[in-house]
Amino acid sequence: MTLIQSLWLVAPEELLSIAGLILLLVAAWVGDGASRIVAIGGVAALVACGFLVAPALCSSAMGPGYDAFSGQYRADAFAAFAKLLIYAAAAVTLIVAPAFFDRLRAMRAEFTLLVLFAALGMGIMVSAIDLLTLYIGLELNSLSAYVLASFLRTDERSAEAGLKYFVLGALASGILLFGMSLVYGFTGTTSFAGIRAALDGELATGAVFGIVFVLAGLAFKISAAPFHMWTPDVYEGAPTPVTTFFATAPKVAALALTMRVALDAFGTQIGAWQQIVVFASLLSIIIGALGAIGQTNIKRLMAYSSINNVGFMLIGLAAATPAGASAMLVYLAIYLAMTIAGFVVILLLRDADGASVEAIADLAGLSKTRPLLALSMAAVMFSLAGIPPLFGFWGKFVVFQAAVQANLVVLAAIGIAASVIGAFYYLKVVKVMYFDDAANRVQGKGDLAHTAILVVATVIISPLGYLLTLPLGNLANIAAAALFHVA
Repeated sequence: MTLIQSLWLVAPEELLSIAGLILLLVAAWVGDGASRIVAIGGVAALVACGFLVAPALCSSAMGPGYDAFSGQYRADAFAAFAKLLIYAAAAVTLIVAPAFFDRLRAMRAEFTLLVLFAALGMGIMVSAIDLLTLYIGLELNSLSAYVLASFLRTDERSAEAGLKYFVLGALASGILLFGMSLVYGFTGTTSFAGIRAALDGELATGAVFGIVFVLAGLAFKISAAPFHMWTPDVYEGAPTPVTTFFATAPKVAALALTMRVALDAFGTQIGAWQQIVVFASLLSIIIGALGAIGQTNIKRLMAYSSINNVGFMLIGLAAATPAGASAMLVYLAIYLAMTIAGFVVILLLRDADGASVEAIADLAGLSKTRPLLALSMAAVMFSLAGIPPLFGFWGKFVVFQAAVQANLVVLAAIGIAASVIGAFYYLKVVKVMYFDDAANRVQGKGDLAHTAILVVATVIISPLGYLLTLPLGNLANIAAAALFHVA
């Protein structure tokens, strides 16, 4: 692989880097008055990156032929699938953020730059096939995320969210780095291919600890239990557009990275990590379901919902089969649409003064005052609960099917039972909106951008979304096949 070929393979990351630097200069010269122009430029860069990575997915790119820089980076179909979801989520964040921050007179051009550089780090994460590349991408994303969480400097909740995220994120990075050093010490390489070959056979005790620490560090990034403690506080305290971003793009990147590490680097030692994933899956499902029951803030409820859904997605990883990986990607794409719709509704929940309405009790009677908004939120809640005929049901169905095919019947049965428990708190929100006396708190009107995104996302999670099952399944199968391709 020549240098020119390697540079072509990393074209999306180069474009994001160049766009970020150009927009940084624009922000420096013009100031915050150019924040909307910078946001438009950021969305354009993300769309262009989407067009750059789409051919790799459509052409079923896989294998070492798509490795760049001597095996540091792989631009295969799996990475392309994850990047398309990341770029879509980042673009939506940049579209919905200006209206929110303008009401607070806090919109600054740096917001777009932080999102772009976070997306750059996430792109490196999902293409990493070396521990060093993995860590560089992870930290580039994390450093941007820490600033985003505390973006409202005058808001105590935002500052607290940023501090908590930074402290716990640093701890998780230390755990991950320690695990990587153990893996390197017992395999003699940082390459995923080299680690896979070195771990083939009897596993040393030190290598087991390395695998455990690596997965523990990644579990924090995906907010899987028992490393979920930061999620509710950060989701509640961070500005809502930032929470929208945290719940979508970084979630996709971290889950995709976890899949590549487990199935590629540790692919010859499935027995060593499968039990860890099963434990994290069950604990996330149970804690997510039980933790959400007593929540009174809609953003905290969505945080526990995120933990719960991560548990369901990890069922697909626990299967350790191409069908399980494909099911996990399908679920991830559907979850992205559900989460975007949910947080856009939350962004539209405003009182007469334009202040955000986050208390679930304040949604009482929303179906009478804002029927279309209540309908969208009800669709999100039913879909997250996995109730047919909403599209969220399909995500749960495919991961349970993959688990049964992999002889993980008990895991699938527990997951199905826990999903019934989780339905309680979703239905509670619907009950408040449709059956309680109107509180008349939500009176603010939405703009065209929010409405358009909400309509598209709601249509996707509606029964019409089942029209996407075939193309989405085919693309997920292509991406999963690239992940399991071994030269």
